[in-house]
Amino acid sequence: MSEAVRAVTRKERPEFRNIHVTDILFNYRLPMPGKVSIMHRISGVLLFVLLPFILWLLDLSLKSEIQFDYFKGILGQPLVKLLVLAITVGYIAHFCAGIRHLFLDSHMAADKPAARKTAASVLIVTAVLSLLVALKLFGVF
Repeated sequence: MSEAVRAVTRKERPEFRNIHVTDILFNYRLPMPGKVSIMHRISGVLLFVLLPFILWLLDLSLKSEIQFDYFKGILGQPLVKLLVLAITVGYIAHFCAGIRHLFLDSHMAADKPAARKTAASVLIVTAVLSLLVALKLFGVF
């Protein structure tokens, strides 16, 4: 009898499970600072993974005049331009978000409205600078 009384009076505890990546991307609305934080991590991984390609291009450009001409020929390919654009956009995003994190670490923009404003400014500055780099890379100006 006492077990039946305990079963009736016991509350159901909430069940917590790990959130899957698809839930984060499609079902859960992240606030702006959360999106900037994820962008900062993704751009850091992108820069780390593409570091051998970056170093190879740097090595090619610095060896000799002949290698530099070879480097300019490689950089003229559209696929390589897209790869260089991805690296540059990743660097710009990582740099801007890193500056934002420095402000947060110094408690200059730690409250919620300031964090939202700095996150929005990171996204705007990243988009504008990336657009300028893309236009310059593809020869618009």
